Amino acid sequence: MSPRPIRIHGLTEARAACAAAAELGVPVLLVSAPAASAHAGALWFRDVVARAAAGFPNVAVTAVLDCADRAGDAQGALSAGVTTVLFTGRAEVAERLADIARARGATLLTGLAPALELRGARDPDVVCREWLSGGHLPD
Repeated sequence: MSPRPIRIHGLTEARAACAAAAELGVPVLLVSAPAASAHAGALWFRDVVARAAAGFPNVAVTAVLDCADRAGDAQGALSAGVTTVLFTGRAEVAERLADIARARGATLLTGLAPALELRGARDPDVVCREWLSGGHLPD
């Protein structure tokens, strides 16, 4: 997995991240908005990522749906085919969810490196290229 996650809120941002990764020849790690499972849903996120990735078939895209501490959302996301889920709830619940994820060939994360936030970025393409090239998070 790419250690430089990019937080997306929609298709335009997902495409900008994928385009930057394609230009640089690196994989990309797309992360949903915090607790997106509760307000956007797993199917919406899965569709956004699939549509963005379809335009860049040579880019290895990993997508993480942030489920916060909502175990039911994490289970629902795994059932919907989301292959990587972020769950920040209780450790014993995370262990059970990790077992469910493994059984489905998916991954459950309990933490994530700081992500580049694209919401409000003036030029997401430039910011993504800088971030994926090893730049620092913008102030």
